[in-house]
Amino acid sequence: MIHLPRHLLSRRHLLQRCGMGFGALALAGMGIPLGADEGSVQPFQTLAPRPPQFPAKAKHVIHLFMNGGPSQVDTFDPKPELTRQNGKAVDLHLPTERPCGAAMASPFAFKKYGKCGMEVSDLFSHVAASADELCVIRSMQADVPNHEPSLMLMNCGEARQIRPSLGSWLTYGLGTMNQNLPGFVVLCPGGYPIQESQNWQAGFLPGIFQGTSIDTQHTEIDKLIEHIRNRSLTAPEQRAQLDVAQKLNRLHADARHQDPALEARIANAELAYRMQMDASDAFDVEREPQAIRDLYGPGVQGRQMLIARRLVERGVRMVQVWHGSGQPWDSHDDLEKNHKRLAGECDQAIGALLTDLKQRGLLDETLVIWGGEFGRTPTVELPKPGSNEGKVNGRDHNHYGFTMWLAGGGAKGGHVHGATDEFGFKAVTDPVHVHDLHATVLKLMGFDHEKFTFRSAGRDFRLTDVHGKVVQELMA
Repeated sequence: MIHLPRHLLSRRHLLQRCGMGFGALALAGMGIPLGADEGSVQPFQTLAPRPPQFPAKAKHVIHLFMNGGPSQVDTFDPKPELTRQNGKAVDLHLPTERPCGAAMASPFAFKKYGKCGMEVSDLFSHVAASADELCVIRSMQADVPNHEPSLMLMNCGEARQIRPSLGSWLTYGLGTMNQNLPGFVVLCPGGYPIQESQNWQAGFLPGIFQGTSIDTQHTEIDKLIEHIRNRSLTAPEQRAQLDVAQKLNRLHADARHQDPALEARIANAELAYRMQMDASDAFDVEREPQAIRDLYGPGVQGRQMLIARRLVERGVRMVQVWHGSGQPWDSHDDLEKNHKRLAGECDQAIGALLTDLKQRGLLDETLVIWGGEFGRTPTVELPKPGSNEGKVNGRDHNHYGFTMWLAGGGAKGGHVHGATDEFGFKAVTDPVHVHDLHATVLKLMGFDHEKFTFRSAGRDFRLTDVHGKVVQELMA
């Protein structure tokens, strides 16, 4: 009978033990200590709460992702000149992804709101009621006018390579305040967006920091979270069973020098058990008073905005709330009809979220981010096979200048930062690149974006790569 060794060698340990150890010396030359797997030498591998690099007001993030790219000139960036030039040929001086025609005035009216007098489209009148809490950035810029790389850039700081998402970086740096819930939760109704789970990936960080996706089109807890209830075992029996499995898993992991992927699976098994206690409560909006449910309004968006508040209230570090994953804000045609429908689905719910957070004293410590992956052109998109239905009433993608806003969490309320040109196409005053936005968000959460790093493949990586500057004007 052949007896196999109890523990097979990993590639790393094989390099250590053969060839006089020169392979291991090469690893050490790349900055990876001898005798250690790459993941085992990182400072944080748990979701335990920990302080940031320096004191900060913001403790949580709610990212409201408007998938597909809402139009800045129809929402938060009024352009009177665009209205005056409606239907006339204009030279934007920069190429667009698809052929575009004449200037297209916004079909929506803008009004001033709040003590600050911020101008907001009537598409978002409920959000505008909290104008004095908003920090509107009218000069955002991305790199390209394509959904896939722009989604990756906005979520992960890198358009092409596999990199950790913002939520993964935050949970890596701060852990979470509730060990019975994931630190990073993604509410995405109706299926995945483009790039699917890469939008909330952990990348090279340990897998426990990846976002946990919930399909919020469902209302029943058993459909929201699969296997949330064990119908065969009691809670004590489950605990005993898991203890045995985790003991075996731990022996398995110790023999493999704390392999990060295995560590993530062990942590996720424990988290899945603990979620049975808290998740049913956190996701059950029926436990809220009727007045609060009425405040948020009916439908999927009202429900998931309320869930976002309940999760933050229970200590979850970051919640990303998707809107438009099934029918995105990508209005190449019928912009007036589609933007009106989409805003109608979420305006009341977002306004309620801001009001509710403030009433509960949570807005000061919760940074709310609103926006898509880019904006849209101020000119009409011309018909082209495969890009629209032959209608001349929509806008193309635009990464040269678009709008996002922040609220709470140390952001400067009642403030408008930067500006696009007279038509709303390109950022011309105080441009804010996505890398700059990430650097500023990290600063509000208590991190120096240049010093908040993770070593992978012999290099110290960060969310902003080698880019990004903190925009002080966005902070209170």
